Amino acid sequence: MLDKNKVKLGIAPIGWTNDDMPDLGKENSFQQCISEMALAGFTGCEVGSKYPKDAAELKRYLEIRGLEICNQWFSSFLLTQPYETVEKDFIQHITFLKEMGAKVVGISEQSYSVQGQLDTPIFGHKYVMNDEEWKRFLDGLNRLGRTAREHGIALTLHHHMGTVVQTAEEVDRMMEGTDPEVFSLLFDTGHLYYCGEDPVAVLKKYAHRIKHVHLKDVRKAVVDRVKKENMSFLDGVRAGTFTVPGDGDIDFEPVFAILEESGYEGYLVVEAEQDPAIANPFEYALKARKYIAEKTGL
Repeated sequence: MLDKNKVKLGIAPIGWTNDDMPDLGKENSFQQCISEMALAGFTGCEVGSKYPKDAAELKRYLEIRGLEICNQWFSSFLLTQPYETVEKDFIQHITFLKEMGAKVVGISEQSYSVQGQLDTPIFGHKYVMNDEEWKRFLDGLNRLGRTAREHGIALTLHHHMGTVVQTAEEVDRMMEGTDPEVFSLLFDTGHLYYCGEDPVAVLKKYAHRIKHVHLKDVRKAVVDRVKKENMSFLDGVRAGTFTVPGDGDIDFEPVFAILEESGYEGYLVVEAEQDPAIANPFEYALKARKYIAEKTGL
């Protein structure tokens, strides 16, 4: 069983409204979203596009529901923008997160990413960095990590389908080339499974350097269809690639066991983007919360 004093449960608003495809869940309001999160038994959440941008206003809405912000996605462009530009945007981003009380920030390198391209198949079209780009990328991560530490925030990177850090090999190279004092991994079960990797193997290797976890389940039959029909990442989302833990094909019991054994401290965040018109977000939040309680004691 996981330690309730060390591990908190959060959920991402992407199940209510999809920021990449705003028509999915456009009918769901911000207040409905956070109210249903709290009602389902979660205490933390990530930041969505409908959230108030003013920290004081956002805190007011969250606190009366017993919620707090645990992370917010940041798109980095370390390969395609001057470092100073990335850092300026990053500092603004983490200043807001710090004000909201978050302990970590999850970034994703979006240079050359195909995850948001509707006309690009998600399999077979991702960009692969050369040695020079790897050096630039790793140097940038270490610099951002030091900046984050100065601001009292831990830097993590979200490995993601369609980005330059997708595979286990790419995760390995990233972890080997970064300073563990200032850089950690945002571990996502779904994205590793999706691209054919073993999430448990990656978790075992880097459990000591993980500071944020996304619990995302995957429907293998939909992934097979995405491959066969050369679908894009976003088309796959619409087709139902992802779901909440316990509803797809990933075995989460070894994941929870490794997190327990390693003494993980931080948030476990349910992040399962689906079409809310098909997968009612409140019902799926309840389903996820029940499953996690049964498997972890949280």
